[in-house]
Amino acid sequence: MNIANRNMVRVSFICFVLACLVSCGGTDNRTSEESDSLSVQEQENAGIGKIEFVESAFDFGQVKEGEIVEHVFSFKNTGTAPLILSQVSASCGCTTPSYTQTPVLPGREGEIKVSFDSNGQIGKQQKIVTVVSNAENGVATIQLKGEVLAK
Repeated sequence: MNIANRNMVRVSFICFVLACLVSCGGTDNRTSEESDSLSVQEQENAGIGKIEFVESAFDFGQVKEGEIVEHVFSFKNTGTAPLILSQVSASCGCTTPSYTQTPVLPGREGEIKVSFDSNGQIGKQQKIVTVVSNAENGVATIQLKGEVLAK
């Protein structure tokens, strides 16, 4: 083979190799894998919130029918990332929760205020409030309990 043919074969081979690398995305895949692993590392380093209640149950004792019982449940974010309460719901329409709407930073406190309307609720009572959040312990419950006496 003469020199011109050899050079043509070399140039063709180099073009073939470059075309394969570009079409297969050789370096792009590696960059994608690296950024995927960085995302996982960033997520692990970001941490997670953890909700811890000062008390998970409140006994209001005895009240007369028609009274409204209110109690504030305090909690602390003992995790390493902001804690966001996404849903706080009661087991019954007679119980109404209101809660901290903003993210609770690590080490900070938030609260859930629960109101119980005892009208028509005579007898022993146990009202469960379910708290859904982005915390490590994603679903937690708190409760009001006591007895409602007839008027």
